[in-house]
Amino acid sequence: MRFFFAIFFTVFSFYGNAQTPNFVIKNISLPSEISYYDNQFSGLYIQQNKLFLMSESRLQDNAEAKLYAINLTDIDRKIIDTSFILPYKKYKINNLQPLRKLMLDHGDDYEGLEAIVIENNDVYLTVETATPSNNCYLLKGVLTDTAVEMDLKVLIPLPKPIANDGSHIYNAGFEAMTMIDKTLFTFFEYNSFPKDNLVIGTKIMSYSNVFFQLPTITILPFRITDITKTSKNNYTAINYFFKGGGDDAIYRVPKSDTQNDKLIRDTAGYKSYCRLVNISYKKGKYIWKPLWEFPVQYMSYNWEGIAAYKNGYFLMNDKYTPARPYKSTLLFLAPPN
Repeated sequence: MRFFFAIFFTVFSFYGNAQTPNFVIKNISLPSEISYYDNQFSGLYIQQNKLFLMSESRLQDNAEAKLYAINLTDIDRKIIDTSFILPYKKYKINNLQPLRKLMLDHGDDYEGLEAIVIENNDVYLTVETATPSNNCYLLKGVLTDTAVEMDLKVLIPLPKPIANDGSHIYNAGFEAMTMIDKTLFTFFEYNSFPKDNLVIGTKIMSYSNVFFQLPTITILPFRITDITKTSKNNYTAINYFFKGGGDDAIYRVPKSDTQNDKLIRDTAGYKSYCRLVNISYKKGKYIWKPLWEFPVQYMSYNWEGIAAYKNGYFLMNDKYTPARPYKSTLLFLAPPN
């Protein structure tokens, strides 16, 4: 075998400064199977007129590896008719366990799926590994009528950037991915290295020919948890900060960085924070600027998935909400009428 190692419906507006879009936030109620918190969704993608929702698929916790899909026309109807029950389809992800075993054979400990791109029927997934592991991974599968059949020959390592002292960044993987001209660009969750913050561009030419590019992204505080294309060379990403201390403190900014420090800290201490940022690709480099801050009631959700739709965005959390019981929450940020 050859493989690569090389609604009830809530609507309100959020108003900010002149540069902030006035999105109308719509909370889309989900069937109980999808809203179950332990799906731990980690990515969204639109393809074939469907919204695909990817479970983190934590095999180490005996979770089922799966995607869900909801027709966009059904979501449009749900937004208008809140009593409508959303139909959906589940796709099992097959052959993920053998790929996990191959990762472990190379010293890397699978933790879950993090990013997804679907091109025609080809499905590309990134895998996050435990903090001490040297590599995350890029996988490829094929979407059938009932499942995603993973290709056991495609196991592409994505080397983790490391800190100046040689340590790995805590709980960080390649959480965001997009495609430009048949090249997959994967974004590391942490992009506050003092020198180059690299984005790994991978073009799969054939089973024996993989081409890499290494553009950079300007220093971006906190975390990138997902990205979606909005137009040619323009993207929107989730930029999230979790208030926790301990190992999570790596995502804090220095207090001397007053512009960003004030976003995540007040007189009571650190607080969770989330915004959307615009990212543009120009001459081999990604640059970003702030787009929109989440309102307070949604700021502490752990938003992990984004997909652009009709000049707005779908957003999905993993499972964490400000208070228990946890649940999976799907929002649509609709442009103002």
